[in-house]
Amino acid sequence: MPLLQATDLSHSYGNFQALAPTNLALNAGEISVLEGQNGAGKSTLMLCLSGLMRPTNGEIRVDGYDLYKDEPEAKRTLAFMPDVPRFYTELTAWEHLRFIAFAHGAENGFDTRAENLLREFGLWEARDLLPHFYSRGMSLKLGLLFTLIRPFKVLLLDEPASALDADSTRLFIRRLSELREQGVAILLSTHDPDFKTGLANRVYSMKNGLLNAA
Repeated sequence: MPLLQATDLSHSYGNFQALAPTNLALNAGEISVLEGQNGAGKSTLMLCLSGLMRPTNGEIRVDGYDLYKDEPEAKRTLAFMPDVPRFYTELTAWEHLRFIAFAHGAENGFDTRAENLLREFGLWEARDLLPHFYSRGMSLKLGLLFTLIRPFKVLLLDEPASALDADSTRLFIRRLSELREQGVAILLSTHDPDFKTGLANRVYSMKNGLLNAA
């Protein structure tokens, strides 16, 4: 059974159909890459799959749970990184990570886990800064750490490498490969060909709200 299953999923903004009826399955231990130009419907699909936006029609199941009827159970194993990470204005990077970890019951070993992640991604020295002082690339890396600091089975990433340098991109790709080996189901939207050629088990393309296998 897929870890995430979307059936007849569609979404409209008023009279504009941003997402045509879509079926999608994300399997354990696979990375699926989603391609498409700006405005193709990728972010709409990601927002629906993450549970941040309720689709006009369709059903989404995560690890067997209905994303809307069984929301707490479904979201327990679902992690999402939006294209623009969102931060609390009064929390430092470290405090953000602590808040997220504890909210998901991942407080055991938090200090060591957080330090290792921050050092790995070059953010250790900036851990006590408010994230609105971060560069775009630093913000994206911190957004990724928001997902890695907690347990999950399904990972959704919307344009995760849009402002990363070459070294950070390689680190990011290595991390995704490790997650795949651990059995995580991953869907990422990207314009970076390195993700498709080096990682993808499946490639999808979107145009005018239509999802197709590439």
